[in-house]
Parts: sequence; structure tokens; C-alpha cells
Amino acid sequence: MYDPTHFENLKVAFENRIYDLDNIDGLIAIVDRADRTNHAVLSRELSMKFTLIGLPEVMAEVVLAASLEDLAGEILEIPDAIPGCSLELQFFKRVHDVSVQCEQIREALYAVWENDIELTQTLSFKYGEEASSYLNRIKVKFNTKISEDNMREVVPFLDHVLKSLELLNEI
Repeated sequence: MYDPTHFENLKVAFENRIYDLDNIDGLIAIVDRADRTNHAVLSRELSMKFTLIGLPEVMAEVVLAASLEDLAGEILEIPDAIPGCSLELQFFKRVHDVSVQCEQIREALYAVWENDIELTQTLSFKYGEEASSYLNRIKVKFNTKISEDNMREVVPFLDHVLKSLELLNEI
């Protein structure tokens, strides 16, 4: 009998809760969703982007991914394999005062996520236009894989994402 992978089960849990936050709770607006299979490297990825209702200036993106190694280790029950999925979070926000706002963003996100993350902020602007503001792509990478054992953590995780969105909208 077919047994869904960690990725498939977590994907359903994330999709369900994010759609509930949109359709039932009315807290977010989903702006994009992608479910990708990369046939070149045989990997899977779910990406869902959303904003807080009434606050479209900051967008969050939750990215759940499983590599060939992750999927094969689980499906083939390879000894010493550590099956699971990687989880990444990105925020997109315009900043005007780079030195001040980027530091505030760093402090706010470490306050929410503590030391469990690797944080990267990448600034960009459109060439040829005066750079009065920059698009800040804030990447939050988690250091451990997640699996079905973390299913109960999906709701608290997304609560932290909403808290992060609130704080980033205040900066």
C-alpha cells in the first residue's frame, strides 16, 4: 500500500492551515501558491505567499521542500538516512532607511524565532530609477529538518509567522 511521504503529509497540513487562516479566520490573504516537482533533480517544493488582511506592504512566503536524498531515504528506508523536509520562510518588505530598518528587522525576527534561524536580508532596487526605497528579501532558514513528528508544530509555527508579519509591518 502507498504510504505518503513526510513532504506530502506536511504539505497538506500547511495548505490546510494557511487556507483556514485565509477563508475561515480572515486573518490573511493568499497571493500566490506553487506546488513544484523539479524533474531535473527529482525534488518537491510547496510555496505559499500571503499578507495580513489590510496590510499588503509586507508579504510572507512559506517554503516546504524535500530533496531527492530526503525522499529516497524515506521511501527506500535507507539505514542512517534522516528523512524529512527543509522549511524556509521569506518576507518581502520595502525599506527606506537601510541601516536603521534592517537592524530593527533583525532584532524583531530574532525576538520571535530566537536562535533557531539563519537570517539573511538582501536589498534590491530597479536599475535606472532613483533608489528612494529598497525591496528587502528577508530569508529565515531553519537549521533542522521537519517530519511528520512535527505535525503539531504547524499551527504554532504559522502563529509565529503572523506575529512576524505584524512586527515587520510596524517597522
